[in-house]
Amino acid sequence: MAGPTRRDFVALGAVAVGGALVPSGGAAFGVPTLIGRRRAHDLVIRGGTVFNGSGGTGVEADVAIVGDRIVDVARRITERGTEELDARGLAVAPGFVDIHSHGDGTLEEDPRQESVVRQGITTIIVGQDGSSRAPRGRNRTSGAEPGEESAQSFAAVFEALDRLKPSVNIATGIGLGSVRAAVVGDDDRPATAAELARMRAMVEDAIRAGACGASSGLEYTPGAFAPQAELIELCRPLAARRLPYTTHMRNEDDRLLEAIDESIAVARGAGCPLQVSHLKTQGPRNWPKLDAVFARVADARRAGLDVAFDRYPYIAYQTGLTNLFPVWARDGGTQPFLVRLDAADTRERIRTEAIGKVELIGGWDNVHIASVRAAEDKAAEGKRLGAYARSLGVDPYALSVEMLKRNNASIGMVGFAMSEENLDRILAHPNGMVCSDGGSYSVDGPTRRGSPHPRGAGSFPRVIARYVRERKALTLEQAIHKMTALPASRMHLADRGRLAKGAAADVVVFDAARITDTATYEQPFSYPTGINAVVVNGRFAVREGQRGADRTGRGLRAGAATAGR
Repeated sequence: MAGPTRRDFVALGAVAVGGALVPSGGAAFGVPTLIGRRRAHDLVIRGGTVFNGSGGTGVEADVAIVGDRIVDVARRITERGTEELDARGLAVAPGFVDIHSHGDGTLEEDPRQESVVRQGITTIIVGQDGSSRAPRGRNRTSGAEPGEESAQSFAAVFEALDRLKPSVNIATGIGLGSVRAAVVGDDDRPATAAELARMRAMVEDAIRAGACGASSGLEYTPGAFAPQAELIELCRPLAARRLPYTTHMRNEDDRLLEAIDESIAVARGAGCPLQVSHLKTQGPRNWPKLDAVFARVADARRAGLDVAFDRYPYIAYQTGLTNLFPVWARDGGTQPFLVRLDAADTRERIRTEAIGKVELIGGWDNVHIASVRAAEDKAAEGKRLGAYARSLGVDPYALSVEMLKRNNASIGMVGFAMSEENLDRILAHPNGMVCSDGGSYSVDGPTRRGSPHPRGAGSFPRVIARYVRERKALTLEQAIHKMTALPASRMHLADRGRLAKGAAADVVVFDAARITDTATYEQPFSYPTGINAVVVNGRFAVREGQRGADRTGRGLRAGAATAGR
């Protein structure tokens, strides 16, 4: 029996057109009025099944674009476009919004952002896990004293993003770990009253400039050294604008429930929404805790706290190899950590705790080496650490320590630790959203290096291919909502994430029956298939596999419409 055609699959969510997708009436967000004159649109996307991002059923319709705005969504648009795209049998959706991305990490090296835009992503939210582009503090690992903050402001961050001309739009939160590094440094100690005041002023400055919230990375240093009271104080400025506190929690395995409780307590104490980053139950013995996690979220929401979460569609995470080692051993930064690995009074304790963490995730063969710096360790990239150690005839823990020393503790890893069934439930949960948690790279050029997690190239197509089509964990309408309007509204991006008159002209056109991720852990440098076109601010970024001539992304400020910027 033949498989479904692209029209068959899209039609699962389509109904006969009976009414307008969006309210009729005047223009919004600065859309030019077309009443009384008939003129060609810049682009008309015709005949696709339009999912407007709200979670509702798809409707066959046309979409008209002038400049960087959608000017009409209707059953039949009679005016012609300077460019037209035949989308019959295809899904037409708002450009995907990645609520947790590290796609700006290689922006200066390669602003094409190929692995991002070719997923259909048109907006990324960066400044995650406690780390942001400002403040660029000078901490002790860089040779200067704490408190010598960089002069770079968040206003300068947005100006720099516009100068770089990225391929996709970029919104950013402020990283509370970056703030702590700038003011306190890498030491495990409480901030003084004066330091706390300076840190809060940094957060307030970022919010005024357009930051879309604040993030913490409490498994990383120096964020791990921030007590709950400090986090509450630094998140208080978010409350007035209802911007979220986004957290990579203090623990995602044996102390997961305590970490959820702390996250809720911070948001409640600050009076702001809570966004739990890449929600997971790490290690088989913790998989049964998901019901308790959901119960805590439900209880907090019933009590009036706005709690939500996101997740990438893979059962392996990516982090630094140092994350297998105890936080206390990293007090003071990289060099003290490397010294403690061999010190007589600390080495056995470190070894015991690190091996315990490895056993939690199932052993050294569940540790995949993603990136190294030292030339002599390049052979380890893309290999499981356990198997690699066996091939060398050495102990895997001893090998990891020697590699950390040679690489100044900078080694990327992928850990296989999560449950596919739990992932189904997290993605399908009403308060769950889709993210990549991935970087940006290309199949050519300077960012093709190492063995990165495939989520950087495949996350959004994979949700549709595996969790909608194959596992049926959620519907196409639900998936699109979790990739578009839901994250855009969460981050106060007023004109993104929906197909409606007046909204920003960010659009993805794809074959819902064929869209597929092709990147794997072994071969991560591979783009998805089944995406016909990606439009960013009214211009083609990708069309039939070919890149557009221009990069039309821009910096997005929370709460601001961005017409004509």
